[in-house]
Amino acid sequence: MATTAGSGPEPRIFLSRERVLQAAVKIADERGIESLTMRRLAEELGAEAMSLYYHVASKEDVLDGIADVVVSEINDVVGQIVVPAKGADWKKAMRQRILSAREVLLRHRWAPRIFETRTSPSLAVLRYHNGLVGVMRDGGFSYDLIHHALHALGSRALGFSQELFDPGDGAGGDDATALESMAGQLPYLVDMMMEVAHDDPDSTLGWCDDQTEFEFGLDIILDGLDRMRATA
Repeated sequence: MATTAGSGPEPRIFLSRERVLQAAVKIADERGIESLTMRRLAEELGAEAMSLYYHVASKEDVLDGIADVVVSEINDVVGQIVVPAKGADWKKAMRQRILSAREVLLRHRWAPRIFETRTSPSLAVLRYHNGLVGVMRDGGFSYDLIHHALHALGSRALGFSQELFDPGDGAGGDDATALESMAGQLPYLVDMMMEVAHDDPDSTLGWCDDQTEFEFGLDIILDGLDRMRATA
């Protein structure tokens, strides 16, 4: 007896951890990390929410997983970089790796916020930093100086500047009236804030983390490290 259209069983949805995490990245990229919930993730996959727990233990496990997806993407990109790192060439090789990592983050602008909340580095993160250590060793750095260098770079090593404050959507030139009201108490700070503008939103990962500011800070650190390498 023929089965009428639409009367058969629903097609089975095949899930895997990789597929769940890729769907989570898609939601975060398109709608923002705030939109990522287990219910929304299940809807994206066309599955029952409970079925996700066979592949991810919790929302925190999802966040750990998508952080690793991004760092794995960074590792794939920097793994294709062929730049000599011997001697003085280390700085060019290091700079290219870090700016390439930032290009990946600009495709996943939510990622820095997730990195900041992880409590321990994953193997993917350690592999990335292992590559940076290798570049500096090829450049002639001692392990002691490399250790200091990684502390100095901080989050910049992964391509973003960790900011001290998060002023939210109200920060910037649109808040001129509030700034002017504080001019009597904070004259220099207010003058600076009124004069400085960040006008390249496509290169921005945070309030003051635009490409110009990022490269400015990165170059100061790399230049200083190169001078220390030469005298060590």
